[in-house]
Amino acid sequence: MTVDGPGQHRPLVFAHRGASGAFAEHTRAAYLQALADGADGVECDVHLTRDQHVVLLHDANLDRTSDGTGPVAERTLQELQHLDFSSWKGARIPEAYGARSEQFLTLPDLLDLLRAAGRPLRLAIELKHPSPYQLKLEDRVLEVLRAEGWNSENSTLDNVEVTFMSFSPESVRHLLESVAARYVCQLVDNIDIHEIRDGLGLGPLTGGAVANLMKATQLEAERILDAGTAALAGPGIDYVREHPETIRRWHDAGRRFRVWTVDTPEDVELCQAAGVHEITTNLPAQVLDQLRVTSGGGCCD
Repeated sequence: MTVDGPGQHRPLVFAHRGASGAFAEHTRAAYLQALADGADGVECDVHLTRDQHVVLLHDANLDRTSDGTGPVAERTLQELQHLDFSSWKGARIPEAYGARSEQFLTLPDLLDLLRAAGRPLRLAIELKHPSPYQLKLEDRVLEVLRAEGWNSENSTLDNVEVTFMSFSPESVRHLLESVAARYVCQLVDNIDIHEIRDGLGLGPLTGGAVANLMKATQLEAERILDAGTAALAGPGIDYVREHPETIRRWHDAGRRFRVWTVDTPEDVELCQAAGVHEITTNLPAQVLDQLRVTSGGGCCD
């Protein structure tokens, strides 16, 4: 897909949780930096608070990325807004990117940042499961988007095209009841049952059961992509590396590829060689610089 020379196409570049190589993931600073870097789009993960607000966080628990602890789902939005979600990264936030107290974002907050950018952008929303609210997460995200003016027919909101992603086949099937297949991405990871079982630390029986469940989810995700039920394929870079024949089969069948998380020059080259359409990275400026050299600066869409 990517060929050297002026005017040739390059993959779109999505900033993974914002420019999270530079600033704490999912923060105002990370997303503003991604926009400044020239990213074609941004990616975010969403959870529901106890009072049903859609908030931008990867983990179901607060411990890794804040000074709080415990499940996100047990906190109200107001409680979360009093936590510090940026200091753990150790990066100084420029004054223009907001105070520490302004770094935590809801989905409407992120939409405001993207609309203010004044150029066409893509937003990839990953719905995180398992969720204590189950498919209420999907319903609430769509409800929030509709309230913001989202057009479901072309999945746009002003200057922003919105796509939806999940590792959960159940989530993907539920989204497809309201969203066209070309805007829905089935994520798929490289699952090694023995490696996962041994790494969980749950003992052979419980660990084996969890690993088998994860493998079953992977197989169901692959069936969805085989059938073209979802038009966007979202494999991890390790999956691309380990399953070249599957990638080639999906590519030949017309799936559009969004690969994560691509942070090294070697992995960017692998994506280009595989005909990947969209690259998700923690380092959007670095990846864009590499792609501009190899593709002559032309963008794919």
